[in-house]
Amino acid sequence: MPDDGRVLIARIGAPHGVRGEVRLIAFGDDPFALEDYGPLETRDGRTFEILGLKLVAEKLIARLAGVTDRTAAEALTNLDLFVARDRLPPPEDEDTFYHADLIGLAAVLPDGAPLGTVIAVPNFGAGDLVEIAPVRGPTLLVPFTRAVVPEIDLPGRRIVVDPPAGLLGGDKEAKGEDGEPDEAAAEPER
Repeated sequence: MPDDGRVLIARIGAPHGVRGEVRLIAFGDDPFALEDYGPLETRDGRTFEILGLKLVAEKLIARLAGVTDRTAAEALTNLDLFVARDRLPPPEDEDTFYHADLIGLAAVLPDGAPLGTVIAVPNFGAGDLVEIAPVRGPTLLVPFTRAVVPEIDLPGRRIVVDPPAGLLGGDKEAKGEDGEPDEAAAEPER
């Protein structure tokens, strides 16, 4: 998300046909809601008004104002489209969040100890994850589930993370007291 409060809402894909239509990749639950947000903006400040959306072979196709031929559509391939956060509707329930609202929140452990900062909410096909830039060490990816992230405090700008065993290197079952792998613990039960 740009620092100016805009939210990445869609990406223009390849051209569709010769009249300037483009494939559109929508980053939301309802791709047709893109028509309700008004003009969408690019990172460099250009604006595009959606004149129409349709599904063709399960692909979202958009007609954009001012884009009338394939050459113009080709020039827009992979262009990100943003909307001002305040133009988006509120989340539907307490368990729904905009990724943009989570990015930048402090991540703390259940005892309040600082863990790091939320830097992304990726999904690689098996559910949302929370990516955390920790206070020290490598970036962490944790499942975005109620068990692992039991509390989200948007007004307080923090989330509580109860990491799975072993994620932070404190798995006593698999390591000896010296921190080295315990070979006995690594052997399968017979």
